[in-house]
Amino acid sequence: MAQRDEYSARHLSVLEGLEAVRKRPGMYIGSTDSRGLMHCLWEIIDNSVDEALAGYASSIAITLHPDDSVEVADDGRGIPVDVEPRTGLSGLEVVFTKLHAGGKFGGGSYNAVGGLHGVGASVVNALSARLDAKVTRGGKVHQLSFRRGEPGTFSGPRPEDEFTPAEAGSPLQVTGKAKRGVTGTTVRYWADREIFTPGAQFLEEELADRARQTAFLVPGLRITIRDERGAEPTEEVFQYDGGISEFVEHLGPDSPVTDIWRIQGHGRFTERVPVEGRMTDVERDCEVDIALRWGVGYETTVRSFVNIIATPKGGTHLTGFEQALVKVFRKVVDANARRLKAGNDKLEKDDVLAGLTAVVTVRIAEPQFEGQTKEVLGTPAARQIVNKVVTDQLHARLTSTKRAEKAEATAVLEKVVSEMKARIAARQHKETQRRKNALENSTMPAKLVECRAKDVESSELFIVEGDSALGTAKLARSSDFQALLPIRGKILNVQKASVADMLSNAECAALLQVIGAGSGRSFDLEAARYGKVVLMTDADVDGAHIRTLLLTLFFRYMRPMIEAGRVFAAVPPLHRVEIIRSGSKPNDVRYTYSEAELVELLAELEKQGLRYKEPIQRYKGLGEMDADQLSETTMDPAHRSLRRIRVEDAEAAERVFDLLMGSVVAPRKDFIIEGARALDREKIDA
Repeated sequence: MAQRDEYSARHLSVLEGLEAVRKRPGMYIGSTDSRGLMHCLWEIIDNSVDEALAGYASSIAITLHPDDSVEVADDGRGIPVDVEPRTGLSGLEVVFTKLHAGGKFGGGSYNAVGGLHGVGASVVNALSARLDAKVTRGGKVHQLSFRRGEPGTFSGPRPEDEFTPAEAGSPLQVTGKAKRGVTGTTVRYWADREIFTPGAQFLEEELADRARQTAFLVPGLRITIRDERGAEPTEEVFQYDGGISEFVEHLGPDSPVTDIWRIQGHGRFTERVPVEGRMTDVERDCEVDIALRWGVGYETTVRSFVNIIATPKGGTHLTGFEQALVKVFRKVVDANARRLKAGNDKLEKDDVLAGLTAVVTVRIAEPQFEGQTKEVLGTPAARQIVNKVVTDQLHARLTSTKRAEKAEATAVLEKVVSEMKARIAARQHKETQRRKNALENSTMPAKLVECRAKDVESSELFIVEGDSALGTAKLARSSDFQALLPIRGKILNVQKASVADMLSNAECAALLQVIGAGSGRSFDLEAARYGKVVLMTDADVDGAHIRTLLLTLFFRYMRPMIEAGRVFAAVPPLHRVEIIRSGSKPNDVRYTYSEAELVELLAELEKQGLRYKEPIQRYKGLGEMDADQLSETTMDPAHRSLRRIRVEDAEAAERVFDLLMGSVVAPRKDFIIEGARALDREKIDA
């Protein structure tokens, strides 16, 4: 063990330049898995986006190459290639080798940007086995290559090729000529696999989502993603001219209560910053641009951005936005309490945010972020400026006397008040349930066939279609742990209906009551009375429609059940094939669950020389089965198949639900017409 006095200055390590990045990469990119790999890519892309924000670039092309490299090309001004006087290096080499170097520290090149710490490009360079930067500027094409942050030249096109470090002086090469007026920057790099974990990879879906998001935030910018890694190259193009209004329309999961409202404004503030080594007061501008609308649902989707950089954990701008929303709505509701029948209760933030879809953006020169990952805005003045802009304009909108605006304001005020009442009613209901005596009579629907099990985890609720299926299911179930709830026909389409309509619908109300965990924001998964909910509908078109309606109800008002993997669809058989056995042997019975499976079974029987009874029984409803058949094929855990309903991609699921079940008819009509071409009429049950 070393003695205490052996610890001296010679034991201290001094990491200089990019060496610190390679030693502690997590400090700069968060992690060294796929998330960190994507962070590096977005540092390069954000530099191109900043050129577009400044008005100098109109297109960005991202290419994922088969050799594990990625390339980002833009048509901006091009990184400066002249010599930077203090270092004696070219601007290109400074950007890629010096931490905290760039054109975003108040030099006048950029006003509002996403990359502001000046470490993005140099960090990516330090963590790359090879990086090639090509700049088209001044009628020439300049190129510079690096290996793990060190400039030099490679003998070939791969990272493994022989590398010769640059000698003293800038190793910038002129590799060609360019047409007059043509400018841009192309960066291609190979991530250093010694730094990143073996499983780290570029996430195509995340890349596409963020490219789409950026295209929404910079109207007119064209972003192309080309993936050449598969057998066939794929290409996606994102370009939106409507800006964040189109973004809100894209994000909105439900039918609208209001049109998209746009709130824009700006404010000035003074910030004390170091200038040439001295703390100086600097005047700053803060531009505010917000698009928002309310829908019929209760989900809240709010995205916030600073200079097009997403701030998923919010910050001062989002705080100011939410404070203004609550303040304005409370004021307007109080002023119209009698007309809105609001009573003396006070609105809360969740009441106002229910059904809200909003995109909140601010543009500030040199914003203060918490850390290099820029997830939280810390600029204090942003809160006050956003608050004032939203307060003034939202109050004017909600108190407008124009006919169209007044109708929308009334609709959203009524929605907010109804959310408040629903919250209060849910709280009162929960308190009432707690006070109930165990000896009181159950208020469950009379048609519920309850099971004996008290253990929630092992219990199952089967939602069956109609009384005929209920009769068979009663005999087929295990009464120890399987409960039954019949529904009559097709329930209400809750995608179109209001919350009040849903609650007043007998079938929907019975289902919510039986599951016993509430609905919407007040849904409490731990209070659910059953471990599994199984939708058991007929294997025909009507059965599929009923299942879709039920799933819409769960997705809209009891989504935690789906997210927890507790909602299933039963898979009843389509056919019953009785195989004839010779002599006194009893006939065998086989069930098939699709047309393809039936064809395969019949071919197998023919090959084995076995006969079967004709006609083959085709089940069109659960009521056609006897209890033994239903138990064996659909309800007995030892033999049945259940299809778990998952929400892997909630946003995509929202769009599909809205297409199939929403109030806008035209897209659904187009979908049906498109799908009709592939439909085989002979397979339609008549």
